[in-house]
Amino acid sequence: MTASPEAAVCELCTPENVVLENELAYVRHDNNSLSRGHLLIIPKRHVASFFDMTTEEQSSVLGLLNQAQRLVQNDHSPDGYNIGVNVGKAAGQSRMHVHVHLIPRYAGDVADPRGGIRCVLAGRGQGA
Repeated sequence: MTASPEAAVCELCTPENVVLENELAYVRHDNNSLSRGHLLIIPKRHVASFFDMTTEEQSSVLGLLNQAQRLVQNDHSPDGYNIGVNVGKAAGQSRMHVHVHLIPRYAGDVADPRGGIRCVLAGRGQGA
């Protein structure tokens, strides 16, 4: 099978600094970490959309998400988590290779965390 041109230049296609892995996916630290313990869960196959992954890839990614959460909990003891996947440029996806963010949250890391991921759209957070 020939790799796509996108895969040839995709930094996520080559697992590095692997924290956890299984046959179809791996976990690594985010290079632009938002908090202590911020991890990415990434399928090994170059695929842009979460919805274009096979059922097996989705299962592998979600299994690693659970393992990664336990690792972060043991290492950093956060007070909460945000889990996020950007699908498409309109949603903010800048690397066209699926990656699930596991972002540990800590009490006081922002003044008012109400709304969580709803804060992505202006005026939708902080109890709006």
